Amino acid sequence: MADTLLHTSAQSQRPNIAFGKIFQMMLAVRAERRALAALDATALADLGLTRADQAAESARAPWNVPAHWLNTGKRQ
Repeated sequence: MADTLLHTSAQSQRPNIAFGKIFQMMLAVRAERRALAALDATALADLGLTRADQAAESARAPWNVPAHWLNTGKRQ
């Protein structure tokens, strides 16, 4: 049992590039949602959004994005 817990594979020591891309995307989404939250009524009207749309989108968590945004391509 102890051998199993102490064993590390070469794969587990490589950086997870997909995680890095997803983390960067989450930071970008967070910044965009904060910017959306700061828009005034005129800017929202230009975008065709209501205050309710603004509040709903701004309240979403950074990881709460459409599934197709998480598609980082095939692993190699």
